[in-house]
Amino acid sequence: MSLEPPRGSRISVTTEGVNPLIVVPHESGGLLRYFVGLFVLAWLGGWTVGFVSVVRTLSSGGTPSGAYAFLVFWLAAWTLGGIWAVYLAYRAFRPSVPESLKLMPHGVTYDSGVPPLQMYFGYTSNKAWKLMFPKRARVDLDRRNLQSLRLRETNDGNRLTVDADALRLDIAQSASEIEREWLYELLSKRYSLPPPPLKR
Repeated sequence: MSLEPPRGSRISVTTEGVNPLIVVPHESGGLLRYFVGLFVLAWLGGWTVGFVSVVRTLSSGGTPSGAYAFLVFWLAAWTLGGIWAVYLAYRAFRPSVPESLKLMPHGVTYDSGVPPLQMYFGYTSNKAWKLMFPKRARVDLDRRNLQSLRLRETNDGNRLTVDADALRLDIAQSASEIEREWLYELLSKRYSLPPPPLKR
């Protein structure tokens, strides 16, 4: 099986030591993430002014008790907002780490990488949470794990999945359907995987 990706593919194949390394870049995330990052940085400037002003007011000792309690509550909420803004700016400007699969003699070393910040609207809260706080998966997939490799047809196109114990990994999510089909065939032939069981 050729290690050459389909024509026009963004996937690259290099070597790490003597082992082939398949690199699947994530989507760019678009210019919107940089706009969000710049907006958040500007907002943090105003946040700093408000934070310092309230801290000075509280430390002056001349604040009435009712106003003092309100300002303490406001400062706590303002601090949480600042922490969230710093994280959002970090995600907006952090370079993405591509997904990779190192083809070892007896299995695959898989790294899901880190996608860039992507601003999507209309998703469920669970999906939005996963996009905002992506978890990087680094897993060694032996031949037993690779037996579960499946190219699954869905209403939104195909998915390439593999089970690593209780964890189901979606491989090459940023790739096209043709690229996922190529990757499925490549792994199936390289590791002599049996065909998936017939559906009844």
